[in-house]
Amino acid sequence: MTRATGTFDVKLNPLPAYDSTPGTTLARLSLDKQFHGDLDATSKGEMLSASTAIKNSAGYVAIERVSGTLNGQQGSFVLQHNGTMNRGAPQLSVTVVPDSGTDQLVGLSGNLAIIIAPDGKHSYQFDYTLPTSP
Repeated sequence: MTRATGTFDVKLNPLPAYDSTPGTTLARLSLDKQFHGDLDATSKGEMLSASTAIKNSAGYVAIERVSGTLNGQQGSFVLQHNGTMNRGAPQLSVTVVPDSGTDQLVGLSGNLAIIIAPDGKHSYQFDYTLPTSP
């Protein structure tokens, strides 16, 4: 297992929701990220979210394609997000979609942890395996 760390910037843009029933809590957003550090890459994706009448309870799923270099290895891969917030207690899984790696990242697998500092800055810790990594 190899660990990559760094920071990232994220831009979320609202998109038209499929379900626009009055009172609905569903939302759809586009994701644009710039990763810095061991993962020097950009990503684009989409997120679906749902909030509830209970403060700090919500859920989201997202898919994003990441393109760039990972510790010097060039290629792209897809991350799948599954997150919930249960009355303020977060649970998040961000996993590499199997067989989504391209070029020098073929065979990539792993999990990415997102860390949000009190000041709102985002960083990541990416634990991964790659058949061609030393």
